[in-house]
Amino acid sequence: MSIYFKKINKLYVNFQSNDSSCVTDVNKSTESTSLADAIDLVCMKPVGNFVSWKLQQINEPSDCRSLVLHDNSMGGRVVRLIYSDAGDFIVALAQNATHKLWTTQRNQQSLGKQENTDVQPHLYQPSSGKIMTNEIGADPENSVPCFALKGSHLFSGSGGKITIFSLETFEKLATFASPPPRAAYFIFLPQDLFAIGFDDCSIIIHCPYTKKTRAKLKGHQNRITCLAFSHNLNVLVSSGADAQLCVWDANEWENICNKLLQSLHTGVVPETPVVSHIQFHPDQIHLLVVHEWQIDVFEAPTLNLVTQLVPDKSDLPITCASYSCDGKSIYVGCKSGCIKVFDATSLKLRCQINPTAYAQTTNSFELYPLVITTHPSQPNQIALGLTNGRVHVLEPLQSQVEWGTLPPPRDS
Repeated sequence: MSIYFKKINKLYVNFQSNDSSCVTDVNKSTESTSLADAIDLVCMKPVGNFVSWKLQQINEPSDCRSLVLHDNSMGGRVVRLIYSDAGDFIVALAQNATHKLWTTQRNQQSLGKQENTDVQPHLYQPSSGKIMTNEIGADPENSVPCFALKGSHLFSGSGGKITIFSLETFEKLATFASPPPRAAYFIFLPQDLFAIGFDDCSIIIHCPYTKKTRAKLKGHQNRITCLAFSHNLNVLVSSGADAQLCVWDANEWENICNKLLQSLHTGVVPETPVVSHIQFHPDQIHLLVVHEWQIDVFEAPTLNLVTQLVPDKSDLPITCASYSCDGKSIYVGCKSGCIKVFDATSLKLRCQINPTAYAQTTNSFELYPLVITTHPSQPNQIALGLTNGRVHVLEPLQSQVEWGTLPPPRDS
């Protein structure tokens, strides 16, 4: 069969018949292409016979393997969630500034059946009974919770000072970075450096062990929302609530590139300019950029746009997204409660996990994932932090191996 495309300035748009999402691929060599031209992009409906293929929909708990992590207390919405580097524990930070830690068996390769309690992660509590609780800032409604793992230590903040916790004893070991300004995001860098983005638009490169600041970076016009580091390129990328991405050389800490997030279909900056999340692909070159209305993939350090995805309107806004550990999939969480699994290269939809598969919804409460984190060695295992304070871990059925399949290629 034939599919017709209208080609304008080497931009191609393919609207798939099985999903109303829009995927735009941008030729890397056309850096001078005007975004305004994208307004004229149109697509022709495919004609001919389709190869038999149906999008996999996960509708029931029996359609996948699902675990609700045991929790005997409710701390409000789960706003941050992370696996350890080995995948043997999960840490969650709730809206009320408290943390929870679930441990798993080190030799566990995958989730067992839901009734198999031998592989059920258990909530860890030290013998002292301590709880890891952050200092809450003076303006909690506008504070941005953030944390990062460093071995057996957790660095965490909820609008007040950044606290260093021992994950073995839950003891507070130290605090630093007293507001104002308030820390909005931070990550670890090579050579025991620590990058902290603040709500005053600045970024500092700090060594928490020597308590010395190496550099202060200024380039954003609004608060920092996320940081990502490429070890291969030796660059730090920052995103802000100003719809801007900045690339910083980690040798001299100089700004080497800036990019303003734009919609290819309107040619303008999104009305809501907040870039909520950025993440490097395992190749350390491609950068996933998450906005509530679109997903973009850029190529660092030049930040040339590779692809852009706009999900179906019924699923917007996007609440969270993450690469799988092998970089083959992108998991996208939506306020509709759906989890969409896209192929990371083509951005074609492979599978949709509906909220009825992982949680019981009620008409009186909006239930959806605020954060998705992916297992560091199992590309099909994801953990969801939900608006009801619960953490769910999902995997496909053993008979299915992975989440859905790509539609077969069509004849050109």
